[in-house]
Order: sequence, then C-alpha cells, then structure tokens
Amino acid sequence: MIKICVSGSKGKMGSRIIELTKDDSGLQVSGQFDIDDNPEALIEGCDCLIEFTTPEATIAHLGLCEKYKKAMVIGTTGLSDGEKDKVAKASKNIPIVFSPNMSIGVNLLFKIVGEAAKALGPEYQVSIVEAHHAQKKDAPSGTAKELASIVKEKKGHAEVPIESIREDEIVGEHTITFENDLDLIEITHSAKTRDIFAKGALTAAKFVTAKTNGLFSMKDVLGI
Repeated sequence: MIKICVSGSKGKMGSRIIELTKDDSGLQVSGQFDIDDNPEALIEGCDCLIEFTTPEATIAHLGLCEKYKKAMVIGTTGLSDGEKDKVAKASKNIPIVFSPNMSIGVNLLFKIVGEAAKALGPEYQVSIVEAHHAQKKDAPSGTAKELASIVKEKKGHAEVPIESIREDEIVGEHTITFENDLDLIEITHSAKTRDIFAKGALTAAKFVTAKTNGLFSMKDVLGI
C-alpha cells in the first residue's frame, strides 16, 4: 500500500485526487493539507507527496520532502527557471515526477507534435492557442510552453506565438497549428474533466515511489 499525501487538498485538483484514490486498492491517502495547515508531520508520514499548488508552496514542500526522503509528484505550473533548478537539485536525493501536464492524452500530444514539427518543413508557420478556466493564474499554460519548447527543439523556431484564453469553466484545451501556403494542420487536445490529470498523478505516484532518486517526466512514467 502506497501512502500518499495531498497538498492543496481543498482545491479542485487536490479534492479529485483524494476522491479517486478511494477507488484504488494500491493507494491510501495518509495525509492532506491546505494553505493554513502545517504539513511537516503529514509529509514525514507519507511515501509520496502530490503537489498541485503554487510555485512558492511547491518549493517549500520540496524542502520537506528532501528532508524526510519522500517521493514527490509535481503538477504545479508557473515555476521560474530558478525554482525548476531547485527541483532538479533536490531530485539528486529524492525521486520526483515533474510534468506540466499529467494527462496521458496530453503526453501523447507532446510526442505527436514533436513528430509533426520534425517532419514539416521550415515554410510551415506554427502557432498555439490554449484555453482554461477563468481562475487559472498562469498564462500561457505550462502545457502550451512545453509544446512551444518541443517545436523550437525540432524546428529551430526562435519563438512560437501562444494565445491564452481564460473564461468560464474550461478544463483545458490546446490547439497547435502548422500552416503554409498550401495547407493547414491542426492538432487539438481537449480535457473533458480534471480527472484525467488526477489519474495521471496517481499513476505517477506509483511509478516514482519505486525509485530512489532522479527527475522524471510523464513520458518516463508512461514509457512513451
């Protein structure tokens, strides 16, 4: 039985992770906390911390996971380069899955977009549109930034324009467009429910607790 602790337990993602854990006989929620709680004893008592909060909270909890040698699944977006460096440094001592998107479908999208960017010539212009609920604080989304990074790596584009939309209760939509004078190719992923991210996080928790240290992505978790 893997004991998980959930940070941001009152949030939309945290509450779904807790609920879905009830249906998994291999997992147990040993602790949960939110912004005004003291998490140290809860983190000490778990096998893995699942974190979907703010960059500041994530880095603070990273220090506690490193102190008590606990695995960590990080789905928080908006981390600065310096904060990402701290995650990488901590992964030398503890195992961490860090991904801008925990969805299996989105990680397949990353792979497909990489193949498309590699195959299509330099005459294709690339753009990204991402849409999320009005409460999402960071823009562009971490997923959109990752898509842009993949295109840049494969095609050598200096910048890929990203349009961000924040309205209503959109869970998450990403469309990447490749266009030249002859044709237009659009690849879209639309999340119907946050459960796809919660299930991905639980899959990541099972993966990462079997490791001793290292920094992993969902591509590692899913073997794609």
